[in-house]
Amino acid sequence: MDFLTLFGIYVVVVLTCIALVCRYSGQQHSPLNSLYSFALKRLASITPKWLQKFSQWTLHRLFHQRSNAFIYLHILLEGAVYAEFTYEVFGFCREMDTTLISLSVPYILLAIKTFFFYLCIKTDPGTVTKKKVAGQLHIYSYDRRLFHPGISCSTCQLVKPARSKHCRVCNRCVQRFDHHCVWVNNCIGAQNTRYFLLYLFSVCAMACDIALLTVDMLLHVVLRTGLLGASYLDENGQRQPAGFLFVVQHLFLTFPRIVFMLGFLLFVFFLLAGYTMFHSFLAVVNQTSNEWYKSRGYVCQHCHPSTAADILCSPVPDHSKRYYYSRGVLRNLGEIFFPPRPVQKKDN
Repeated sequence: MDFLTLFGIYVVVVLTCIALVCRYSGQQHSPLNSLYSFALKRLASITPKWLQKFSQWTLHRLFHQRSNAFIYLHILLEGAVYAEFTYEVFGFCREMDTTLISLSVPYILLAIKTFFFYLCIKTDPGTVTKKKVAGQLHIYSYDRRLFHPGISCSTCQLVKPARSKHCRVCNRCVQRFDHHCVWVNNCIGAQNTRYFLLYLFSVCAMACDIALLTVDMLLHVVLRTGLLGASYLDENGQRQPAGFLFVVQHLFLTFPRIVFMLGFLLFVFFLLAGYTMFHSFLAVVNQTSNEWYKSRGYVCQHCHPSTAADILCSPVPDHSKRYYYSRGVLRNLGEIFFPPRPVQKKDN
């Protein structure tokens, strides 16, 4: 079995796993959960206790406590891609008369992405505090389905405004809570959703542009070297024309780092493009991912461990009121990019 076949199998397995995760994400009872539980039971019987505890501690530290680990990983992966692009692809493109303007676009996108990435990390998402809560209570009305008046956060000891949620990772209630993003080590809420959306768009644009420049470079290599018209001797000594698979395998062997970088960029682009489209849809209908999951009866089992009573009393999703806070596309987008501020009561 050659390298290209193994790589093809790897790509199929990865894409299948992504599709299954997207299909069953958030569901309490799914084939993935059953398979996961079965695998855990089997592994627990052969895994030493100290390794189990260490694994649980590591996962909890990474995903359920604030940590800069994913920020550093983000910077490391980004640095590796740009180092390879600058060291090899940039030089090849210059030899093929690619304009400097075209080659400068990835670096401009990097600067833009870094700016929004920084804002996602540093901007307060809309923390509910004693000083602000009185005004935040008047920003949104309660739909009395997902959000009910008079409910207090047991941790913050504050009345919860509509559309807010307590984040157990950050240990605070956040206005118009969307989700906690480990990649920026911050919650995504009312005040930084706009930066998060622009960050996603800039990352997709950055990955797409570098991938296009890399594909253009590889195509020039194939055309200039005449690979499409070449031939080779097979196992029986017969001369065979070089087809598509032969050309791809030749590029793998000739430019392994560049082709691996291209595969990584395509993987990131398609994965993030789907995620970006999902959040763009939520922005258009004025819904958060937290509300989207709740409206379908999905909950995080770590943050909200369910009991038998919860399952019996949980409301059946009412799809007719799914977009309760939608006020039209333009006003919805305006609310994202110009979030409403807490109403300040005037002193008499």
